[in-house]
Amino acid sequence: MKFGHTLRKLREEKDISQVELAKKLNITSQSLSQYELNKRIPDIEMINRLADFFDVSVDYLLGRTDIKQPIKDIIKNQKKYNGSSDEISKEIRNLSPESQEELKKLIELYKIRDMQDRNSELSDELSNTD
Repeated sequence: MKFGHTLRKLREEKDISQVELAKKLNITSQSLSQYELNKRIPDIEMINRLADFFDVSVDYLLGRTDIKQPIKDIIKNQKKYNGSSDEISKEIRNLSPESQEELKKLIELYKIRDMQDRNSELSDELSNTD
């Protein structure tokens, strides 16, 4: 999904017109229209403002993931469940199949990162014993 399509979809979900959103973002409605038509790409600051306004991740806005929720919200929810595997499992089952696949990919990435961290620590320990 292209950026402009995602932006338009989010705007329509919020039931706000281009003119209203443009005013809130302090840009012209023509600029917003060009974003939605993929004729212009906003700068990083505007992308961040749009993500904050719609309360979605920048990755979702840019079409890099199907997970709408910003990472800060994911972390907050993780603390809320406080390790309760039943509730976490229930939340995972409630995700769309696409989001479940994204989550599996994230878990694999975290496993790789953790393994790299452990290997780095082990390497540091071995080099200190020399």
